[in-house]
Amino acid sequence: MRAFVRRVLGGGSGEADDVAQDAFLAAWSSLRSLRDPAGFRAWVCGIAWRKAQDRLRSSQRSAARDTQWLQTIVTPAGIDPREKAALAAAMAELPPDVRACVALCLAEGWSNAEAAAALGLPLGTVKSHIARGRARLLSALGGPDDA
Repeated sequence: MRAFVRRVLGGGSGEADDVAQDAFLAAWSSLRSLRDPAGFRAWVCGIAWRKAQDRLRSSQRSAARDTQWLQTIVTPAGIDPREKAALAAAMAELPPDVRACVALCLAEGWSNAEAAAALGLPLGTVKSHIARGRARLLSALGGPDDA
């Protein structure tokens, strides 16, 4: 099932593991609804398929929200629209948790502690996400990554 989910998601094994685990938990909790034990494999694979589709839709909604948010950012005068587009593309490439930390702390001006509380992450994780995200953005935009 893990290989199937990985192929459906087109991503790494970590996300496939999460979806497969969710599918097995859902199957376990609704095992009574299985009418034909011989059809277990197809039944549980169907659950995994639906969980994977949910994950894909969720990712698409998240990307759409991020894109919409990036379009509402007012850039200071003198910023080239191509640089704004490059920033939006670089932000979209960040993992969701890193993107959230960067958006809250660097774009919105939140403190690391506020972001940690809002996102339910440890303070050290927020700090490292911001550092890695900032470095990746600077690298993607052709800036110095040691700043």
